[in-house]
Amino acid sequence: MKVRVLGCSGAIAKDCRTTSFLIDGELLVDAGTGVGDLSLDEMCRIDSVLLTHSHLDHVAALPLMVDAVASRRLQPLKVYALAGTIAALKAHLFNDVIWPDFTRIPSEAEPFIQFFEVHSGQALQLGGKQVEVLPAVHTVPAAGYAVRAAQACWVFSGDTERNAAFWQRINQLPVAMLVIETAFSNRERELARRSLHLSPATLAQELDCIGPGQRYPIYITHTKPAETELIMSEIAHFEQTRPQGSSVTHDIHWLRAGQEFEI
Repeated sequence: MKVRVLGCSGAIAKDCRTTSFLIDGELLVDAGTGVGDLSLDEMCRIDSVLLTHSHLDHVAALPLMVDAVASRRLQPLKVYALAGTIAALKAHLFNDVIWPDFTRIPSEAEPFIQFFEVHSGQALQLGGKQVEVLPAVHTVPAAGYAVRAAQACWVFSGDTERNAAFWQRINQLPVAMLVIETAFSNRERELARRSLHLSPATLAQELDCIGPGQRYPIYITHTKPAETELIMSEIAHFEQTRPQGSSVTHDIHWLRAGQEFEI
């Protein structure tokens, strides 16, 4: 399974693209501005989209991507999301005001997009890969995903604050790589708390939930461009100042657009 990072920033700036991951060239996880780096041929290969939630930085490119390749597609694009996410997209995006309703265009019988409702804990089979919908704690209905190929999982937290149910489940999975958000620095920890995002301080508490004996690379995503260096320095600091005698260390990295991983 090959995972390509199209975007992993919490906002836009030069060389900063918002959340989107492409798996094996055919499965898109979130549809942030990073999708704009794909060629038309690459967009046409995408059959399914998994959305974590309805916020703009995770869905902004979806209507534009569909519009770009609609004339070349033979089947509707399948979009999988929580019921609340689908309702939000229908009400506020594909509403014939902000953007045409692609669930009815060119016809209701043969639309450009089909939505499929998912729920936390559900298992899906998409393109030879097993996908599990994971719980997330955010200001709108939200999910994370575990994508499994063979005996290993790529896990994405989605946008979330502290989330005991998430750790309870992934501690049962063969995790090969975890992508987890840390949107704000510690100086913005109150804003992080109110907006249900992680800061380095709460991330440290969350990583303590990793099960005994489990160790895998952890990649930090969704950092705000103006705070990325500070966030990563604060994460490095808490790793360096763990209690004396603690044997728990984590393999933590900053995720960057353009990176590719083989799971």
